[in-house]
Amino acid sequence: MRRRAALSTLAASLAGGLLAPPLRAQEQTAAAVPQGAPRRRLLLGQSAPLSGPAAQLGKQMQLGARLFLDALNAAGGINGMTVELKTLDDGYDPERCKANTEKFIDEDVFALFGYVGTPTSLAALPLVNQHKIPFFAPLTGAEALRDPLSRWVFHVRASYYEETALIVKQLAELGLHKISVFHQNDSYGKAGLEGVTRAMKPLSLQPQAASTVERNSVDVAKAVRELLPGKPEAIVLISAYKSCAAFIREARRAGYGGVFYNVSFVGTQALLDELGKDALGVVVSQVMPYPFGTTSGIAAEYQAALAKAGGDLRPDYNGIEGFLAAKVLSEGLRRMGRPSREGLVAALEGLQSFNPGGFPMKFGPTRHTASNFVELSMLTADGKVKR
Repeated sequence: MRRRAALSTLAASLAGGLLAPPLRAQEQTAAAVPQGAPRRRLLLGQSAPLSGPAAQLGKQMQLGARLFLDALNAAGGINGMTVELKTLDDGYDPERCKANTEKFIDEDVFALFGYVGTPTSLAALPLVNQHKIPFFAPLTGAEALRDPLSRWVFHVRASYYEETALIVKQLAELGLHKISVFHQNDSYGKAGLEGVTRAMKPLSLQPQAASTVERNSVDVAKAVRELLPGKPEAIVLISAYKSCAAFIREARRAGYGGVFYNVSFVGTQALLDELGKDALGVVVSQVMPYPFGTTSGIAAEYQAALAKAGGDLRPDYNGIEGFLAAKVLSEGLRRMGRPSREGLVAALEGLQSFNPGGFPMKFGPTRHTASNFVELSMLTADGKVKR
């Protein structure tokens, strides 16, 4: 009953649109563990947008992880230790993310988990490498976090190169070669643009045109004016859900009749909610298991956790990503033996054939990206996602 009550409280606060569930007292101040003293808990630090135009991505990533970790702790934790997640809001702002990361390091968190976004994750990366702290499952597909390989950074999702390669492949198969790109004016958007350009090059093609929107902005009028006169057959969008939704609405209002493709970071459910009936026919690439069915064990497990939590929670691609990432990390924590950051890295690199419910993960000493899975989905006017 106590476990159900705790999950219900979490569900109600997030479903109601609050920034985050109230932190327990021990989460508010993380005292450093004295050298050689046994750990009673393993504290994970997460910097994510809980406010602003990318808030739903951060809230869902947090919710999915907490659903798994709360159940894990209720069952006894890992080797007698609880695994707790402390989340700080960064508003999808790199400077705030850097400050949050510095705070986590000062508080001696055991590892960093589930950061959301390319510019924010890149702001944390120098601190990660300097302080040699594991940085697990950032919600980004940017190549700059994968190459060169960092000993401390681990990914559970495919890259933007792989997402955009599949998008371009399908467009080419449909005979659509006039492709333009609408992208966020930062490292995330540039990574997506580079992915599209890279995928088109072997076809002796290049993007017809590209235009930008500023991070955390929905001022898309300039991009609409720049891209539509060329009459592109398809537009690939590399931005967050509010700006992508604004662009799609404005482009259609201006008479555009082509197709829209988005990469996974757009936030599928959030985009659906923003667009309503205008979502019809919009395509989104996905790097996580389909969260609405039960064809994979991890999806069924995630849905069962949502049902136990109650409230108005719905399956969500970002939510299942947080849930899956927490499950994979917990396996590394279980295998590391005596807690140490080096031990966790070694344990994660040892997960060379791990299947957390129908979604194979493969890490290794020179492989810190565990999955290359990508598929395309299509949104409907009635708020559904079709594969």
